[in-house]
Amino acid sequence: MHMQGKPDTMQQSPRYDDVIREVHDFLINRIATCVRAGINHQRIIVDPGFGFGKTLSHNLQLMQNLSALKSLDCPILIGVSRKSMIGTVLDKPVEQRLYGGLALATLAVSQGAAIIRTHDVAATIDAVRMTEAVLKSLDKI
Repeated sequence: MHMQGKPDTMQQSPRYDDVIREVHDFLINRIATCVRAGINHQRIIVDPGFGFGKTLSHNLQLMQNLSALKSLDCPILIGVSRKSMIGTVLDKPVEQRLYGGLALATLAVSQGAAIIRTHDVAATIDAVRMTEAVLKSLDKI
């Protein structure tokens, strides 16, 4: 998982020249480290770390360009359920962020995310299944 800084200070002033490239390059290096340590590449999952040392703008850019991580040839995991980015955009407290989380989950799946970490399992499964049904029907056209 990508994270800029340490948990106690990571949100103080995160900065990137190019958040997509920097997260991508970080994950390439971590994958290489894991493989050198004897972990089979097929057992590695990558997580861009939404909210971990990233501003709202960084998080939105990552979501918009999530498909760039498919070149890593690892399943992509995202965890955006109830995140502060949803609260900031929608001006909603944590207990009212379901719909924003569902929107992000479906966007992520449409860009190649394979694993969704969520607090709201049943609703997310329904949203993802519908997204996958539409995407699969497009493949048949």
